[in-house]
Amino acid sequence: MKPQSMKPQPLKTWYFSPFALLALAACSSPPPPLQTFAPLDYSYLPPLVLKVANLNVTNNYVPTPTQANLIAEDPASPITTLQAMLNHRIVASGAPGSATVTIQNASIDLVGNNLVGNMIVGVHVASQDGLSTGDTEAQVSATQTAPDSDASQNATQAALYGLTKQLMDDMNVQLQYQMQHNLGSWISWSGAPGAAPLAAGPTGAPGAIQAAPLAPLTPAPGAPATGAAPLPGPATPVNTNPAVPSYLPGAGPAALGQGAPQ
Repeated sequence: MKPQSMKPQPLKTWYFSPFALLALAACSSPPPPLQTFAPLDYSYLPPLVLKVANLNVTNNYVPTPTQANLIAEDPASPITTLQAMLNHRIVASGAPGSATVTIQNASIDLVGNNLVGNMIVGVHVASQDGLSTGDTEAQVSATQTAPDSDASQNATQAALYGLTKQLMDDMNVQLQYQMQHNLGSWISWSGAPGAAPLAAGPTGAPGAIQAAPLAPLTPAPGAPATGAAPLPGPATPVNTNPAVPSYLPGAGPAALGQGAPQ
């Protein structure tokens, strides 16, 4: 029996659509580089000086697992940013007494299709003998539309960063107002050694919160009704951080669209 000869098989030609090749190239392209965010630094703002010798800033806020996940994605953690601001802005004059500044809330939640942020700071002061005390609380909240579930990491971080920045801007205004309004006798109007004078921010910027000098609520006899003169001290620091608003806070809740003080 003669072996059967194998017939040569025709070569197959594969045709790829140009659109399919483009789609494959798009799938294999690297993701866009991660966006960088400037730190939210408020150390350039004037201090709030309390007539105490001992000052302690504590954090009593414990996030839920969901809140912790959102905070971990935030380029500017609201807890860390708020605590750093409080350490810079609230200082002790050295007079007898003590003060405790407590972070009660610094949360970000996903509620429906919105990111909802809340911050609460309490301030407690006491004389050395404990017979005289004072308390106040500053509370702010903000809401922002959450990115879609398939949004990029850059979009998610930008939304969280923007929400934290709004909360911090509002807290700087609200905290100063509540301390002036409720702890006026505990505030040292002469300032701390080396403290910079308070200067007003730009007046022409649309929507900007205008600053009021950090001065007693009741002007001294003969003082102009529009506010006290700036405190003596070195030149006012200049804010060079684009992530922080150029105004100096102090206008009170009215600037935040709120009513009477809380």
